[in-house]
Amino acid sequence: MPLLARTILTPLHIDVRRGAVADLATILADGRISAGGDVAVVVGPGQGGQIADLLRPSLRSADVFTVSGGTLDAADELGGKLRERSYDAVVGIGGGKTIDVAKYAATRRGLPMVTMATSLANDGIASPVASLITGGIKGSYGVHIPIAVIVDLDFVAAGPDRHNRAGIGDVVSNISALADWELARQVRGEPVDGLAASLARMGAEAVLAHTGDMTDDAFVTVLAEALISSGLAMAVCGSSRPASGGCHEIMHAVDALFPGTSSHGELAGLGALFCTFLRGDQRRFAEMSACLGRHRLPRHPADVGLTDDQFVKAVQFAPATRPDRYTILEHLAMSVTETRERLADYAGALRDHSG
Repeated sequence: MPLLARTILTPLHIDVRRGAVADLATILADGRISAGGDVAVVVGPGQGGQIADLLRPSLRSADVFTVSGGTLDAADELGGKLRERSYDAVVGIGGGKTIDVAKYAATRRGLPMVTMATSLANDGIASPVASLITGGIKGSYGVHIPIAVIVDLDFVAAGPDRHNRAGIGDVVSNISALADWELARQVRGEPVDGLAASLARMGAEAVLAHTGDMTDDAFVTVLAEALISSGLAMAVCGSSRPASGGCHEIMHAVDALFPGTSSHGELAGLGALFCTFLRGDQRRFAEMSACLGRHRLPRHPADVGLTDDQFVKAVQFAPATRPDRYTILEHLAMSVTETRERLADYAGALRDHSG
């Protein structure tokens, strides 16, 4: 994956709390983003429009654009609309697909962007990556990170529970991604950015250790901050390395081979647990399994509707999704038979752990 855009390394403003939408209104009204209110507000088909209506008194001469689909074509179409007049900034309001479309279009136009997330499904809230679908396959594109990140817990709570819980899987997968990064350092001499690794690990450890759930504001705040920290980790080192290893290779393989199977965060968590098992780290395996189980996230291929044979096929294909990346999957270079045997062992370990 090419180096990501690094115009700024951290957002200038981060706010995670209930009622945070008022903070966005204040920012837009006092000219910190745009002196004349010339902003493009990008919303999704969900709660974004509702939030835009709340902001209208502060928007003045802003235009509101609705996007859907999370595709490269949608992002290019939005980019074309942004060229039709002069904007000072882009405000992306919604879930991951909406924000990724807005990030890509804003970057291509050279415009600063503010993110207001209405869900916690993945770490794209503040990351320098836009995941967009083109030709039926999801690709990753380097973009500028937002200059401000706002998460209003009221709107998060109003969203689908399963959608928000998926972000837990994405955060927890950092543990596996970081172990893969260290493996690459040991085997190939790949440099590891200590600050980026610390940012990615900090959020993952906080989520692993927290006993709350999505009904607990304290836990949801920790999850939101962990997702933001994960994005910042990628910005600091200039690649997705601190948050993407064999776990995400498996996720991308499932997306490519069996599209529509499950969400980004759910597949990342499942892939991370399997990779951690392959690594033989029993302590981490137990911690991650307990966390995913506590939050009702997938731990077995059947939990996302995949057969064992389909999952084996995805694991075999996974390294091809990131040819430049060295992970436990490349290190073991398992045959089809070996992968099937390890999956059977993994299922046994899950049963033992559940018992």
